[in-house]
Amino acid sequence: CTGGSGRVYLYTTNPKVATGDGVAMAWRAGAEIADMEFVQFHPTGLAKHGILMSEACRGEGGYLINKAGERFMEHYAPEKMELAPRDLVSRSEQTEINEGRGVGDNGQAVYLDLRHLGREKILERLPQVRDIAINFVGVDPIEGMVPIQPTAHYSMGGIPTTPDGQVIANAAGEPVIGFFAAGECACVSVHGANRLGTNSLLEASVFGRRAGFAIAEYIRANGILHTIDGPDPAERNRARIHTILDREGDESVEHIAQELKQTMTDNVGVFRDGTRLAQAKADIAALKERFQHARTMDKSSRFNTDLLATIEAEHLLTFSEVVVDGAIARTESRGAHSRTDFAARDDTDWLKHTLAHKREDGPELSYKDVVIDWDKYPPQERKY
Repeated sequence: CTGGSGRVYLYTTNPKVATGDGVAMAWRAGAEIADMEFVQFHPTGLAKHGILMSEACRGEGGYLINKAGERFMEHYAPEKMELAPRDLVSRSEQTEINEGRGVGDNGQAVYLDLRHLGREKILERLPQVRDIAINFVGVDPIEGMVPIQPTAHYSMGGIPTTPDGQVIANAAGEPVIGFFAAGECACVSVHGANRLGTNSLLEASVFGRRAGFAIAEYIRANGILHTIDGPDPAERNRARIHTILDREGDESVEHIAQELKQTMTDNVGVFRDGTRLAQAKADIAALKERFQHARTMDKSSRFNTDLLATIEAEHLLTFSEVVVDGAIARTESRGAHSRTDFAARDDTDWLKHTLAHKREDGPELSYKDVVIDWDKYPPQERKY
């Protein structure tokens, strides 16, 4: 239950601790991870900060405005307008930005306009949103428009599990005895390729609870863990930490982490294509090599936040490679994975889950068919 991985991007709604630790640790231990190419971007992240401006802003009737003062959603979803699904709204915003109709000093935002709702409604229904806008960008939404941008929000992929949180070893569904995961680090796959709003509650309130019961039952039944072959895990991790602390390179880990976030934002964001994904893959490979020589400035053994940041940066590098490789291989657009060079959804070849396996030379991908056992609701193209 280590949470999501949004901190691999420059702008995210996720907290500082969302560095994909659980996914990276499971991957390093040899577990499969699934569907990591599916990353949801929320359309209303505060520009340059990523702080979430609640979905309620659009629910209460907020407008999305481009540089020309247009409610641009009428070009993309004329019936639903701002109430279209998150992925569609995020792509619409990014299209406006990419085509030069963005706002702000770098043109990388659009406006959220709440002024027409009136002072009384904003104070009653959106007081926290108002406080955030005032405190972080100096705009009172009662009086002015708030700059926003698509922001990394949620990972649909993660450690594959059963509904009881039991980690699955392979496509055949064999369990990893004694290994449980729940929350955003897990992938029960109720979200498919594109989580619906509020459905992350399933991860905590439903599957988290079920996992807790399953763990308790496993302990009561005197469950036995797998025997760990090789060196003692504690000693192995002590050696790993000492290796990190002993590095004397000239480069800081923070610089490497920032470059990773930049390439992920530029090349593995709302829109993707083969060229940009290849660039991200090359960048990550170079960053991983540089990381092996980067210096952790604080060498102390207690309360070492610099060491913690180094371990988190290693986790970001670890799973970002899987995200990129999954996105390169999936030559279609599905849910939150949108490729401009393969714009159509391809159910014939790609109605399947991605499973990534750790190998010495990088991730090895395999696939598992999506099972749809209710003919009443076959897959259909979304239209707005």
